[in-house]
Amino acid sequence: MQTDSSCAAVSGTWYSPYDGATWTQASDLDIDHMVPLAEAWRSGASAWTTSRRQAFANDLESSQLWAVTDNLNQAKGDKDPAKWFPPLSSFRCMYARSWIDVKYRYDLTADEAERTALNGMLDTC
Repeated sequence: MQTDSSCAAVSGTWYSPYDGATWTQASDLDIDHMVPLAEAWRSGASAWTTSRRQAFANDLESSQLWAVTDNLNQAKGDKDPAKWFPPLSSFRCMYARSWIDVKYRYDLTADEAERTALNGMLDTC
């Protein structure tokens, strides 16, 4: 698949749900994989075909991709909810629901610490 490198957002306003920040420079944002690629690999994606991994990485149909403040995405890295969650407490319910949605859709596993952290966030709903 060939992409057009001249296609880029040049103006607009973006809201980062992880911290509630609003940005006017696209460079202040990253596109975050709700379930990071490395976490997915550890949770079952290592057994997938290349095309399934590509579909997961570029999924526009589910809760997988989010525009978020760049430094928060970098801080999250490949951590699961037991090790990282959004600083904006009012978004944690949606974060947990989105994480579970992606894991469920792709039949990925969750360890005990991850489930405990998700349950704690769901308690805020």
